[in-house]
Amino acid sequence: MHQSDAPRKTVVPQRHGAHPLAFAALIAANVMLAFGSWFVRMADTGPVASAFWRIALATPILLAIAVAGGWRPVRVGRTMWLLFALAGLCFAADLGSWHIGILKTTLANATLFGNSAILFFPVYGFLAMRAWPSRTQGIALALAAVGAALLMGRSYQLDPRHLVGDMLCLLAGLLYTFYFIFMARIRETMAPFPALAMATGGSIVPLLALALLMGDRIWPHDWTPILALVLVSQVIGQTLLIYALGQLSPLVVGIALLVQPVVAGAVGWIVYDERLGLADLVGAVLVAVALVLVREREPAMLAPADTEPR
Repeated sequence: MHQSDAPRKTVVPQRHGAHPLAFAALIAANVMLAFGSWFVRMADTGPVASAFWRIALATPILLAIAVAGGWRPVRVGRTMWLLFALAGLCFAADLGSWHIGILKTTLANATLFGNSAILFFPVYGFLAMRAWPSRTQGIALALAAVGAALLMGRSYQLDPRHLVGDMLCLLAGLLYTFYFIFMARIRETMAPFPALAMATGGSIVPLLALALLMGDRIWPHDWTPILALVLVSQVIGQTLLIYALGQLSPLVVGIALLVQPVVAGAVGWIVYDERLGLADLVGAVLVAVALVLVREREPAMLAPADTEPR
């Protein structure tokens, strides 16, 4: 039998020195990202092509902001380049499968399944820290899981019109988790704009290759949905998310992802008459309670402020 010198502790997997605005940035990021599925559905390109434009147009903006802030690529080591490449490939595969799935299911389902990292990423965080969640964290995670189950309730009817799309979005959620893992490693030593710019740039070639392979229509007639996708979802939304990822614990980030299906479900209801039922509304309330619990616990998790990530 394995013996230990001391009983196993409940350790809070929380980064030190989180900025007071990190949680607000996390919520704002998820609200903005939630509109991405709507922009994809409005775009007149193929689904993977819209993902390609999202990345190709955002990368120069992010690089320019990073360089203006003093960052230079020469400071990046080989290990970091490898992490960028892996993050870029995971993000490309995530966006490709998710954008295809968006056209084959409801906005709420696409966004919820696409953010199944709500369960995967917190589990990774506790495994990485070799820690049990605290009682408050466990309750928050359980409420989030129940809320997610209620929000996914209609998908369990296995509607054949939605099943393929749901599975593609679930695959995207798994790939999104790996993207988070690599980006969390990168954010340990790099500020959000350079980190996001490099990882985003690594997704351009894979997405273009996949779009051409699938025979997608590449060039849009109406640039408005594409530009909205680029600015709202990628430049602003992803930047705020990656900023928060370097400041907050995987549990908090994972649960906050549930803001996206709630917002996307509301958009689907208003724009496409994809009505929300009682279970959806109860699920949204449980998600809100989970967010309050992890947020109230936040100050106790924090040690004195560390230096800002470089």
